[in-house]
Amino acid sequence: MNDNGFHPIIRLPEHYEVFDFTGGYDPDRPRMEYGIGRYDEVRPGMYTTAQFENVRNIHMGIDIGCPAGTPVHAFDDGALILQRDNDQPGDYGPTLVCEHQLDGKPIYVLLGHLTRASLHLRELGTPIRRGDVLGHVGEKHENGGWNPHVHIQLATDRPNTADMPGAVSKEDRAGARRQHPDPRRLLGPIY
Repeated sequence: MNDNGFHPIIRLPEHYEVFDFTGGYDPDRPRMEYGIGRYDEVRPGMYTTAQFENVRNIHMGIDIGCPAGTPVHAFDDGALILQRDNDQPGDYGPTLVCEHQLDGKPIYVLLGHLTRASLHLRELGTPIRRGDVLGHVGEKHENGGWNPHVHIQLATDRPNTADMPGAVSKEDRAGARRQHPDPRRLLGPIY
């Protein structure tokens, strides 16, 4: 269990890197095997594919970098409600959305950049239990073209599809912070 009493979504080792993408992104930079990409971080030059319109560069989730194939767990009881392969370059690739309860209200958790096999582990509507393996972190060729990691994003409103704006523009930042709260509510003080 983490400091918040929830099961870790990714089991982190004792030592890991906290990434700083405020100065840009170099996919070939030396890095530790595990690392954290921060919530609400301005990431200039990182999101270059068409869906980001060259203005959406503020990250609305937390990324946990880890080896491809790493199991992705449910933080608590809930249900799998949406899944889809967001297969455009730079997108989430295979993505799951689960519904949980947090402080007596529904919260929706997007898990992106998974393996394609993760889309076939469970039927939609299937109850999930704290600690269940929901999927696995995908390789670059299937996860949207990114170094292996899981993108964890929360939403207070139920999404219509297995997609959420993982990066927003400066103009949309305040509203996005209300709709997509900091995932450390589930993950604990990981940075």
